[in-house]
Amino acid sequence: MAVQPLAIHDPARAAALELLEELFGDARPEEIAVRLWDGSTWQPGDRQGRPRVTLVLKHAGTLRNMFSDPSDLTLGEAYVYDDCDLEGDIEAMLLLLDRLFARGFSISDRFRYATLLRRLPKTEAPRPAEYRAALNGSAHSKARDRRAVTFHYNVSNDFYRLWLDRRMVYSCAYFRSPQDTLDEAQENKLDYLCRKLRLRAGDRLLDVGCGWGALIIYAAKQYGARALGITLSEPQAELANQRIREEGVEDCCRAEVRDYRDLEQAEAFDKIVSVGMFEHVGEKLLPEYFGRAWRLLKPGGVFLNHGIAETAHKPNRGKSFVERYVFPDGELVPISTSLRAAEAAGWEVRDVESLREHYRMTLRHWVERLESQASKARETVGDVAYRIWRLYMSAGAHRFGTGWLNVFQTLLVKPDHGQSRLPLTRGDWYR
Repeated sequence: MAVQPLAIHDPARAAALELLEELFGDARPEEIAVRLWDGSTWQPGDRQGRPRVTLVLKHAGTLRNMFSDPSDLTLGEAYVYDDCDLEGDIEAMLLLLDRLFARGFSISDRFRYATLLRRLPKTEAPRPAEYRAALNGSAHSKARDRRAVTFHYNVSNDFYRLWLDRRMVYSCAYFRSPQDTLDEAQENKLDYLCRKLRLRAGDRLLDVGCGWGALIIYAAKQYGARALGITLSEPQAELANQRIREEGVEDCCRAEVRDYRDLEQAEAFDKIVSVGMFEHVGEKLLPEYFGRAWRLLKPGGVFLNHGIAETAHKPNRGKSFVERYVFPDGELVPISTSLRAAEAAGWEVRDVESLREHYRMTLRHWVERLESQASKARETVGDVAYRIWRLYMSAGAHRFGTGWLNVFQTLLVKPDHGQSRLPLTRGDWYR
């Protein structure tokens, strides 16, 4: 153990150092450093190195708050509410926590840790009321879904503008090479979606969860589609329609604040796309989601569903930080569950593509851009929101990197008397 500088003996400090040795003593010096509330520094091993991440303990009770009942929620709250800070690469900290949870704890381990934790003072961090989503009523009712969605997307258009690409695409980009900029990768994705849909001039396109309108504008300008986008967020729809007017495509493109369950026009669309909205549907409503899309689409049309999926081997880390602070009522299901629900609604599955690595790269771009705009972000939404987004996107990059999460583009067709009307190959997607 390396500690610098030496300080006057303090029982809480001694307990913290002993606990750090227990928790992270097997790490390499370059992986982590911990700066204590008295300014001293701990690193594993017998030498100092430049760490990927430094955990800053703001007070003597930080470790007790983090590890008395460790879960994704309690560990996340310690950072969000400034019990601790994370300097450097948050993903490096998350990797160490993965190793700690995977180690498993015997009864004697738990007793030893509990004894050390009780030697640390007990403190309570404040919990600002504005970051508790006021949800009531049945899960995934229309009213509750709108409150849950707007809790996330109505944070501030100006905040999202700080770190998204110039079109404000808030979903996985598509990188032709690691050297692509975020703007290039998001344009790649928009064009890839249009090619997968095989959009033609005059096609009527529905975008379920259109965000700030990037895809419907692109489809209208580049492919001549007549596009309708729907969202539950009024600020998103307002900015989307402003951009539609600025791009001069208001005669064939518009965004509306509507729930997908309120669309009733049978066979009104040639193509349907949903990008990054699927996570809000809920497993019990998958039959309604796929059934509604089926009824809205003309025979021979295609539906491209782009959504995050959890993997079957995802570990249980207790209460979810993301569900509590980022996506209340969000539900992730394995790809097998969504495909089963789609087939039950009548869809023929024609293509399933994983873009897992692409989402990790996207999230890393977002984190880097957010961190570079930290001062403006804090001015716009406050320190707590800045910390929430920095942590959740870093955790997302980590989990896509480890395979806990995946993201799939699934192409579904509504056959016309058994005819798919699709080409024999995917060659036109890669022109």
